[in-house]
Amino acid sequence: MQGIKLIAAGKLKERFYIEACAEYLKRIKPMAAIEVLEIAEEANRPDGLKREGEKILAAIPQKAFVCAMCIEGKMMDSPSLAKVFLEAQNRGFSNIAFIIGSSNGLDGAVKERADLRLSMSPMTFPHHLARVMVLEQIYRALSINSGSKYHK
Repeated sequence: MQGIKLIAAGKLKERFYIEACAEYLKRIKPMAAIEVLEIAEEANRPDGLKREGEKILAAIPQKAFVCAMCIEGKMMDSPSLAKVFLEAQNRGFSNIAFIIGSSNGLDGAVKERADLRLSMSPMTFPHHLARVMVLEQIYRALSINSGSKYHK
């Protein structure tokens, strides 16, 4: 079973985001070991983005394929993301780490560490909605790879 770790800057506060994330986590758990780690947002402090980056880098599991969510990243469809999961596993990565920075973005060191920089869209979304969207895409990718009918 593949391990997935979602590292996100900031704490979800809105009930609807919390409930949506909980639903996707429940769906993912039979297919993958998943963990969500929230780190404190510090981007509004001096050197805050750098400190966030240091915490993120320290939280990445060893031998993890790292996918950083960032606006300048590559856009791909869901079947392509499912292939990324398979290719990472075939290359010997035991974990995939998805990184969501604060509303101010990600430190350059985190982007440099990433094996894949991924963008959801050129549109702007609420920062906390990104977590729901990433969890849904993780679930979709795992469903595609397992042959489930979720992805139509």
